[in-house]
Amino acid sequence: MSDQPTGKPPTSSGSRPPRPRPTGTSKVPPNPPTTEVGGIPWKPIAVIVAVIAVAVIGTLLILRPGSSGGGGTGDTTPCPTKQPPAMPAGETRTVTMGTEKGTITIKLEADLSPIAVGNFAALVECQFYDGVVFHRTAALDADTPFVIQGGDPTGTGTGGPGYTIQDEAVTAQYGRGVVAMARSSQPNSVGSQFFIVLSDEARDVLANYNTYQIIGHVTSGMEVADAIFAASNGVELPKPAVKMTTVTIANP
Repeated sequence: MSDQPTGKPPTSSGSRPPRPRPTGTSKVPPNPPTTEVGGIPWKPIAVIVAVIAVAVIGTLLILRPGSSGGGGTGDTTPCPTKQPPAMPAGETRTVTMGTEKGTITIKLEADLSPIAVGNFAALVECQFYDGVVFHRTAALDADTPFVIQGGDPTGTGTGGPGYTIQDEAVTAQYGRGVVAMARSSQPNSVGSQFFIVLSDEARDVLANYNTYQIIGHVTSGMEVADAIFAASNGVELPKPAVKMTTVTIANP
């Protein structure tokens, strides 16, 4: 599962109905990138229900060899069922993310977060993200975009790949174009959800948490990320949401 900022970063959508962004001019702390509904812990019963639901979803969508979390076929590369190997130091990869609004190109850098980068690369290789939506488009205030968040095969903001990975220290700065993994408030809770930072003004909000593992940067297509944000028309949890069509990876 993943987490989001509320004053915080990217969070999951969950069962809470979409809410319009603030219309005032004062800064309102956004929900952080999280995999928890609303960015806050659930009550015990809700947690039990969520655990059961995620387990079922993980079994159906992720854990079968050759299956993928989204629309990919996974014909050649099975999706991981546990933390994949870390990417070796110094290595990079190029991810080409086709979306319904255009193409975003991302440079993954192992030196930023080798475990998280290795995980993201493995999920791309097995076509996990094909057909998965950007379920969350969050703003810092009425005028300042915050993040677009995706990577949940259920489209609810509470799903993942059926496993989580180990936390790593964040040593780089957040800012426009940074790609990082979303998480919950619990340790070692990163799964498949990620977010793209849309504004440098998000830096301080995300740095207050400083737990969202940075995996790379957008090298082209930030206008597409902006278009995905704009397509939500001010709704944080848009329905329908913009979909990733085909996501591929190349070395370098």
